[in-house]
Amino acid sequence: MTGGRFPPLPSAQEQTSLVEQIRRGETSAEERLAGLFHERVRILALARTRNREAAIELAQDVVMAVLIALRNGHIRESAKLTEFVYGTARNHLNNYFRVRSRAPQEDELLPDHGVVEPSDPIAELERITLVRQALTMLNADDRKILLLTLVDGLKPGEIARRLGLSGEVVRARKSRLLKKVIEHVQTLSRTWGQEPPGC
Repeated sequence: MTGGRFPPLPSAQEQTSLVEQIRRGETSAEERLAGLFHERVRILALARTRNREAAIELAQDVVMAVLIALRNGHIRESAKLTEFVYGTARNHLNNYFRVRSRAPQEDELLPDHGVVEPSDPIAELERITLVRQALTMLNADDRKILLLTLVDGLKPGEIARRLGLSGEVVRARKSRLLKKVIEHVQTLSRTWGQEPPGC
């Protein structure tokens, strides 16, 4: 950073004067502070983040935070305004990286990525109807085994205790029933929606 690129930093006495002017609400003093530090903070933020847009936003946020603090008298040593600005910048940068570390990683969606279509409520209703029809062909005990498995999420041992059966019997019946229901649903789905003869 050369002196030709940035305006020279004020002396301790000038910093104290600038702080007092901002505290009194002098717009010209606020503009001077922005002119002194905005570009310096932007370059600092760009070096840390390597993101031009983020650096600009951070510089604006830092200058605004400093101005608000000065307006409200929240600076202990007016002669150390420069240190106060850079301390504020460090806090904002640390917060920037802290937020980014918690943010979920986003993968770019490439053209060859699969896209999940939203659920079709009509198709979902049809599937539910088919399953209900398939369940009606089962006896009460078989329906209980499937409902306790699929709806309540119970394991065969727990179902066996509830129904007074052995675990092996429940596992065997569950496997057979699932296969039977699936086959029945597939048969129904092939004929679902077909118009009756003569329509």
